Amino acid sequence: MKSFSSEVESKHTLEVNWADRWQVYQRLQELEIPCWCESNQPLQVEITNPLAIIQLWSVMRQFSVSRQDIISSLEKSWLRPYR
Repeated sequence: MKSFSSEVESKHTLEVNWADRWQVYQRLQELEIPCWCESNQPLQVEITNPLAIIQLWSVMRQFSVSRQDIISSLEKSWLRPYR
């Protein structure tokens, strides 16, 4: 029987704004998510487990959603239940 992590393992090409690509790459490296990019080529990332999927989603969201949208989302998730 295959383990869940081996079922998740795959390589993906990310469509990242060229101006943000280096920051995305650096953050993924900090999170120890295997990734690479060559000159004038898209960013490549290897997903090896479910946590990496969530971390990748979070990093990409930081660069694709406006700051105000992120703040609103956090307020809805964290503050409203306590009001």
